[in-house]
Amino acid sequence: MDIDTLSEKIVAGDRRALSRAITLIESSRADHRDQAAQLMERLKGANRQAIRIGLSGTPGVGKSTFIESFGKMLTGQGLRVAVLAVDPSSARSGGSILGDKTRMEALSRDPDAFIRPSPSQSHLGGVARRTREAVAVCEAAGFDVVLIETVGVGQSETVVAEMSDLFILLIAPAGGDELQGVKRGIMEIADIILINKADGDLKPAATRTCSDYSGALRLLRKRPQDPQGFPKAMMVSALERDGLQKSWEEMTALTEWRKENGHFASRREAQARYWFEQEVRQGLLAKLDTPSARQAMQSFAAKVAEGGITPTVAAQELLQGLRD
Repeated sequence: MDIDTLSEKIVAGDRRALSRAITLIESSRADHRDQAAQLMERLKGANRQAIRIGLSGTPGVGKSTFIESFGKMLTGQGLRVAVLAVDPSSARSGGSILGDKTRMEALSRDPDAFIRPSPSQSHLGGVARRTREAVAVCEAAGFDVVLIETVGVGQSETVVAEMSDLFILLIAPAGGDELQGVKRGIMEIADIILINKADGDLKPAATRTCSDYSGALRLLRKRPQDPQGFPKAMMVSALERDGLQKSWEEMTALTEWRKENGHFASRREAQARYWFEQEVRQGLLAKLDTPSARQAMQSFAAKVAEGGITPTVAAQELLQGLRD
C-alpha cells in the first residue's frame, strides 16, 4: 500500500481512502501496524482539528436515533460529521453485528456524513483499541465533528473520555432508580447529561429525571475545566428533534470556553501522554505472545497447577526470564 498516496487522498477528502485507512489501522498484522504508524505520522502534518464528542448511554436509550437526528442537524448547518460506532464483540466467536449503519439510514446516505462501525474486539473501555487513531484520520480528512459512540454504560466505559473533547451521557427517563442506574465514575467524567425520549407520555418522567440529575451534579466536586453551570443535565427528544440545537449550543459554548482558558489544549496534551503509555503497555504485553514466551508460560502453569510453585513466584521467574 502506497502510504503517501493514501495520506494525500485522505487529506483531499476521499471517503474510500478514509475507509481503507481505518481498515489498515484496525489490522493487527505486524506489517499493517508499521504502515499504520507511517500513515499517522504523515497525517499529523494536516494539522486539522475537529470537535471530538464521546457518547455513551444504557442499551435502549436511543443512541443511534440521537446520533442520526443530531448528525442530520449538524450537516444541515454545513458541517461535516464522522460517526465512529463501536459494537460489542462476542466473547465466544469474536464476531460483531456492526449494524449501526442500518439504524442510521438517513445519515448514512448524507454526503456530508461518514459512518464507520467497528468491533470492540473484547477491548475494555467501551471503544475499540484503535478508535483513537481512527478519530485522528477523520480529523485529517476534514470532518468538523467526530462522534464516538461507545458500546454502552458500565464500570469501564470511561476510556472514551481519553480521546474526546466532550463526553455526553444519554439517559432514558422512567428507568427506575435513575441515580443508581449509572455508576458515579461515569457521571464524574460527563460534561453534559442528556435525558432522551423527552416526548409524549415520557415527558413528565423526563422532567423529573432531569431534575434528579441536575441536583446530583451539583453535589459533585467542581472541576477546573468547567465554567459556571457545567456539567449540566438537559432534556432532548431525538425522535421529535427537540432540544438538539440547544444542546449543540451548550457543547460549542463549553468547547470555546475551554479553548480560551487553555483547558482544551492541555487536555489533548494529557490524552497524548495517556495513549503513549497505553501503547508502551500494549507493546510489553505483546512480548508475551511470542512462541518462546507461550511455551514458558505453559511450563510454569503446569508447575503452578501441580502445586510445585506459587503463582506469584512463577510470575516473577517468568518475567525475569523474559528480561534476561
